[in-house]
Amino acid sequence: MAAFLKALDTGVPPRRIVYISTSAVYGDCQGRWITEAEPVNPATARGQRRLDAENRLCAWAQARGVEWTILRVPGIYGPGKLPLARLRAGTPVLREADAPYTNRIHGDDLAAICVAAMDSPQANTVYNVSDGHPSNMTDYFFRVADAARLPRPPAVARAEAERVFTPGMLSFLQDSRRMDNEKLLTELGIQLQYPDLDAGLKSCFD
Repeated sequence: MAAFLKALDTGVPPRRIVYISTSAVYGDCQGRWITEAEPVNPATARGQRRLDAENRLCAWAQARGVEWTILRVPGIYGPGKLPLARLRAGTPVLREADAPYTNRIHGDDLAAICVAAMDSPQANTVYNVSDGHPSNMTDYFFRVADAARLPRPPAVARAEAERVFTPGMLSFLQDSRRMDNEKLLTELGIQLQYPDLDAGLKSCFD
């Protein structure tokens, strides 16, 4: 972000910057429903980097009179962006009893949200981006497997997961939250093309 903003200083500043951040900036909310008013408290390096980028962007934009919009985005899925290789390999998942809440958005809906955020009269604000139907990561893997007609992966307890999962995968299991998307739908006038996982997965395999 520092390099990006430095490059922008060499020319005419843009009217507005829409930045795709991550919902990981909220940290672990212990499964609560959260709005954009939730305090940020990132626990992972990924979330900490994105929060730093958010802060740098806001400070730069405010100093130059540039509008900004931050989209806090969870897991993105869609055609070409599904864990099919992992499913074919039979890589274990965390058993549902131990799995934290996760949120997601279809890639096509995210693209439409980016355009709406750039065109909207609302600016200098943050939006939670989600289809509004959180589940858990294990449920997501199971449903993708079913849609792809692949075997469901084996499920393991958390102690076993900490032994066999990669550090990257474990980082996604540290946080649990359910994201409220009412502000996104209301202020940006968004009508999601894929308002839940069933509709989104159908688009991936039709």
